[in-house]
Amino acid sequence: MAESNPDTHVIDFRAAEQLLAARDPRGAVKLLDSVIAAHPENTAARLLRARAFFAAAQLRSAELEFGLVLEREPDNAFAHFALARTFERSGRPDQAMRHFRLAAALDPKPEYLEAARFAPVDGRGPSGGAAADSPDRP
Repeated sequence: MAESNPDTHVIDFRAAEQLLAARDPRGAVKLLDSVIAAHPENTAARLLRARAFFAAAQLRSAELEFGLVLEREPDNAFAHFALARTFERSGRPDQAMRHFRLAAALDPKPEYLEAARFAPVDGRGPSGGAAADSPDRP
């Protein structure tokens, strides 16, 4: 087995990014396991592994990993958004909405605002009446 060193971990992290981009999330998780074993405090590696778990439909593992990221970085809007998507995919809309709204409050990106139902719909926002509570909105 190859010797583990910091350079190896950087290479494995970058390779895991490429595997995830190439739609091989399980391969990405395998590479990231060794990186995280050597550097459990590495939030970037944990966030990438959480994304890989989500892409592999390993929702419980994704939820746990996103949760660890948020324990360390409670102001990470992307982690809140991704955790919300995980809850949404798990059929837990109330928990999802909480994290969608946290993501939107932390970073008002259009996709975060829309998911949190803060974005205007047909020119009307939440103060415009029924647009915020429209049942046809995800």
